[in-house]
Amino acid sequence: MPAALIQHPFMSQSALAECNAEAMVQAMLAFELALAEAQEARGAVPEQMSAQMRHLLEGHRFDIDAIAAGIASGGNAAIPFVKQARAALPAELKRYFHQGATSQDVVDSALMLLLKPRLAALDALLRRCRAAAMALMEAHDETVMVGRTLMQQALPITFGVKVAHWAIGLEQARRRLAGVELPVQFGGAVGVHSGLEEPGRDDRGLDYMDALAERLGLSAPVLPWHTDRQPVHALGTALDAVAGAAEKLALDVALLTQTEVGEVAEPSAPGMGESSSMPHKRNPVRCALIRGAARQVHGHATVLLNAAAQPLERGLGEWHAEWAPLVDSALLLEGALEQAAVLLEGLEVHPEAMQRNLAATGGGIMAEPVAKLLAPTLGPDAAKRISAEAAETARLQGVAYAAALNVHPEVQGRLDPEEVARVTDPSLYLGSSRVQVARAAEWLMTS
Repeated sequence: MPAALIQHPFMSQSALAECNAEAMVQAMLAFELALAEAQEARGAVPEQMSAQMRHLLEGHRFDIDAIAAGIASGGNAAIPFVKQARAALPAELKRYFHQGATSQDVVDSALMLLLKPRLAALDALLRRCRAAAMALMEAHDETVMVGRTLMQQALPITFGVKVAHWAIGLEQARRRLAGVELPVQFGGAVGVHSGLEEPGRDDRGLDYMDALAERLGLSAPVLPWHTDRQPVHALGTALDAVAGAAEKLALDVALLTQTEVGEVAEPSAPGMGESSSMPHKRNPVRCALIRGAARQVHGHATVLLNAAAQPLERGLGEWHAEWAPLVDSALLLEGALEQAAVLLEGLEVHPEAMQRNLAATGGGIMAEPVAKLLAPTLGPDAAKRISAEAAETARLQGVAYAAALNVHPEVQGRLDPEEVARVTDPSLYLGSSRVQVARAAEWLMTS
């Protein structure tokens, strides 16, 4: 697979460098060493043996290619990894390595460890997006623009309130992701810590599980979750929620950058947005990268959702199908948010284009308040018809909507021209736009 050309460009390059096969091996090793230490602390491993394991294995060079080749026969990376680790240990230590654990304990816990720094990076990027969005909100809380529904001009809003909705979406998703727990996995062969019980007590396995969580900096689950995939489901859907919020931002910006609209532009950079054949083009490439990554995250989320119900005490293919989508989702999302942060921090806003587009219909965008003004005198049906007729006249003849309205035969002499001018001013028909920006800013600053 030409991943470097068709997959990796959508991902965070720094995350790719940190989240590789070597990192997965080190995460599996961290689990095993923490397990040995937890067991030694409770007398199940002789003193100093966990330290000897750490000394021998932390500097050991694992054969990653051999581990990868071994997955074909065992079905997961833990089996060949454990074989290599034991082979590197002297006879007196071998029996204490991987004691009471099963392959799923190793892989699931390693994945949680692998993803922990990625979630921290995602949170930092989302906070960066929030700060940039709040600056835009403050700068443009009175910048009037066209509000569009079904891709058509509707009524005026402010650019500040548009940005506020982007910011709220991203922040809601950030808080949801921040609330997701990454639990350790430790249950043994069938999830009940078989063989670890001692005379007079059968809670030793759960004790080890809790100690493992503390040592690894992961959360302690209520029970081992081998086929209870709620942790993965929660994480996958939270990642997808962030992807959806980022995609909304990118879609809106891309639409507003269209040549005929031109209300915003992506930050300029040498070569950014260039075409292979058309020198004049400035394509919204950052938006394309965000949306491309988000679409892939959406697809990965469906795999995770479809794998949520797993059979009996160990998944048969469902568990295996989770690994790549889970990690890829985090890497793709980190790449998307890197682009989103740059996009928001350097977004070029063109209020003059917004004013031009407000006048594109001659002011017919204000037909709704005009109809409200006419209704008490002419009745609602006639008011709606007349306001629409004046809007069409303004569009076809290229005159101001107020002028077209003033010369309409059914309106002449009925309205004060100053009142018509007021009611057709987009800046005076913004509803709660400004207070929405203020309310959004207050909420965004609460965390």
